This record gives sequence, C-alpha cells and structure tokens, in this order.
Amino acid sequence: MEPWYEEETDESALELPAEPMRLNMGPSHPAMHGTIRMVLDLDGEVIIDVDIQPGFLHRGFEKSCERATWNQVFPYVDRLNYVSPMLNNVGFALAVEKLAGIQVPERCTWYRMILGELARIADHLTCNGAMAMELGAFTPFLWMIKARDYIWDVLEQETGARLTHSFGRIGGMAKPPTEHFKEHTLAVLPQVEEAIAESEALLLRNRIFLDRMQGVGVLKPDRALALGVTGPVLRSTGIDYDVRKTYPYMFYDQVDFDVPVGHDGDNYDRFVVRLEEIRQSIRIIRQCIERMPDKGPINVDDPRFVFPEKEAVYNTIEATIAHFKLVMEGIKVPKGEVYSYTEGGNGELGFYIVSDGSGTPYRIHVRPPCFLNLQACREMLIGYTVADIIPTFGSINMIGGECDR
Repeated sequence: MEPWYEEETDESALELPAEPMRLNMGPSHPAMHGTIRMVLDLDGEVIIDVDIQPGFLHRGFEKSCERATWNQVFPYVDRLNYVSPMLNNVGFALAVEKLAGIQVPERCTWYRMILGELARIADHLTCNGAMAMELGAFTPFLWMIKARDYIWDVLEQETGARLTHSFGRIGGMAKPPTEHFKEHTLAVLPQVEEAIAESEALLLRNRIFLDRMQGVGVLKPDRALALGVTGPVLRSTGIDYDVRKTYPYMFYDQVDFDVPVGHDGDNYDRFVVRLEEIRQSIRIIRQCIERMPDKGPINVDDPRFVFPEKEAVYNTIEATIAHFKLVMEGIKVPKGEVYSYTEGGNGELGFYIVSDGSGTPYRIHVRPPCFLNLQACREMLIGYTVADIIPTFGSINMIGGECDR
C-alpha cells in the first residue's frame, strides 16, 4: 500500500535552519565566583563570542580610603582580596612607608614575609580546591580546604581574625609575633604538604581531570603580556615574571626559591603552577623562620607614625595626647606620590598613592591583578564549549573585591 503522505526526496530539506543562540550565564555563586555575568553567543555548545561583565560589586573602595586616615585603610585593603588579605596589608604598608621614607625593623620584615606567604598558600589552596570541585572532584576540595584551615589557625592566633585581619600598620604590625609562632607555623607546614601530595595523587593522573584541563582555556604568552596579565596565569604561559624575583622587596633577595612556569597556558598548567608555588612558599617560610630574630622591635621607633604603648596611654598624659592625635587626625605622610607593587596571590598588586601632607590620603588607586587577569578570560573561552567555562574561569581565580572599580 502506498503511504498516504508524499515522501521528501530532497536531502537539503532535511537540514534545519540554525543561527547562533544568545545565552545569559550568571551571576550565580559559586560557579561565577560572585557577581560576574557572561553573555554567551553559542553555536550549539561551542562559544563563538562572550561578553564578560564584572557586575555591581561597587563599594567605592578607593574613595572610601580617601575618607579614612592612613591606618584606617587597612580594613578596606583586607577586602580587596579576601582570600589572602595579609598580602594586601603588607602591600599597602610598604607603599605608604616608601612615600614616608620609613624603614621597618628587620624582625618586622621577616614577620611580614612569613604571614604573607601563609596567605599566598591559603589563596592557592582555595583556587585549586574550587577548580577540582567544579569538575566533580569534591574530595580534593575538602583536603585543600582542610589545609587552608590549618593556615587560618596560625593567622588567627597571630591576628585574632581568621579572614580579614586588619593587622598591618604604617611602620610595623599591630602586635609582635606570639610566643609560639614559629613552632605553630612549622607544625602546620607538613600538614599542608600532605594535603597537596594526596590531591596530586588523586588528580594529576586522573583521565577525566586531564581531559577537562589539558589543552583547554589556552592563553598565548604574547596576548597575556598585551592584556596586562600577571601572577600564576601569566607564568603558566611560560613567562618567568614574579615581582619577588624580578624587583625584589623586603628580604626576598636573601631567600632561595624558584618561580614555577608552565608551557601551554592552559587550565592544567595554571593548576600545577599554583601547586608548585605552594611548595615554594613553604620553602620561603622555613628560611624566614630560621632567620627571624626571637627578640627585637616590631615597629619603628618614631612617635609620628607608631602608637604609644597602651600602658603608657593609660598612665601618662603625653602618651594619651599622642594616641588621641594619631587616632583622630591620622599620621602625617609627607607630600608626594608613589607607586609601590608587590606579588599578590594572583599577580602584581600595585598601590598608587598621593599625599597632600594631611592625615588622610589625597588619592589612592589600586592596580588589582584579578581585574586585569579577567580581561584575558574572553580569549581563553572562545572556541571551547559551555562545559569548559566554569573550570577555565575558576583557573583565573577572580576575586570580586579586586574588581571594585
């Protein structure tokens, strides 16, 4: 019997018309790591274009700093990169001290380096743990976050806070190291190394992990330089640039450490570079602990910048007046401008500061590594699939606080 319908013999009629689809992705946390929104143009599952929008996390950070005294800026810089805030504390203190011509005591410099490297380890553990979790590897995430908690235990003992410490001061630190600081730090480092080794054993030979990471999210070295990318994202492309080595500050020229670099600039290289940087930070910490004096001042002996001892404030009128003026009026930083830069958790962290000689900054501008690294994300995503977005975006380790413009 003949079919009641007429059969179509033209093969071209079987091809359905298609056009690119526009899709909104985010903001959703933790996939988009905060307020990020991506407007995707897709050809099926393949990304042909993407518009990355940082979103509205605009707290007016820089203008808020200009309404505070110099020491009152520290709680603000804590919230730039709230995963490694101690590096921000140290970076801002170094910038103001450079402008004021202050040289902190040796013990303070070693102390700052140890706390900063602990913060760097916590930053990398968070990033790599999140990258593993976003690919379905939840166990390594728990291992790395456990190790991060060990780091936070030490930071809490020293500063009184686990996350936002506000521990830096112009001319030194809020308090000297605790009595058992060295022993506690040395006890934590092997636990961190064990967590890293366990995570590597589970991930670096896992076929699913390798297929999702190798050759995905590739960034070329010339484009990375053109876009101002720094930190592990830049070093993963094979470019050996680390502020601690290239332009040493504090005592980084007196310690022995290597700068890990990748080859392909893909997700896998960014993951492995951060793992090796954790080991190098541990190496730096052990050298700093060995060389940091057990006794000695932690702050400069200059009443223009450093608060008097509490006991003196409570018992002498001179110290009470000095304390009152430093709190209410702020320290007086000499007129001028300066740019100071350090190696933050995600790259070059710079502070451009202008002082008019008063107790508050006239102008503060931050060169945040995350904001510049985010520029490269578009080129890292085009040509890959929707499923590659989350691990690739996670490998940048974008921290929303640094994108506050």
